[in-house]
Amino acid sequence: MGALVTLDLPDDSPMLGLPWIITFGPLGDADEWEPVVCGPYERPHALALAEAVVAEEQLMAVVEPLLPALSAEEIRGEIAAAQIAAEDEAARTDEADLYGDFEDVIDEELELAAEREPAPERVVAPSEAELRDGFARIAELLRTRGA
Repeated sequence: MGALVTLDLPDDSPMLGLPWIITFGPLGDADEWEPVVCGPYERPHALALAEAVVAEEQLMAVVEPLLPALSAEEIRGEIAAAQIAAEDEAARTDEADLYGDFEDVIDEELELAAEREPAPERVVAPSEAELRDGFARIAELLRTRGA
């Protein structure tokens, strides 16, 4: 089983209505290959597809919104925000190292939790027709966003 990473958003988040992409990549350092990016999809379809793939493969899937920008300045703002977030994360990681490396303990706790949890239900990926309907809705969303 692989891993799925996505944003935890409130039910009223405007990001839920955006198109979403899935980036599949290796889970760990053993495999080295270029990530595969798929989409855009509606969020429920992206999550279902990602879950269906990682349920049977040792992969990492990152499901995230596709932020359609209407100007270079908007893109620069997103880049700046991402850089600030990365710097903040690096600072938190550096502070955490002061107290030791607890990664082994976390791995053991995750393994114990996995042994106690029942096997997850098999996830059914959306059908081609459902995906095509979602593509049409995304195209309409993108067509009307700048209007």
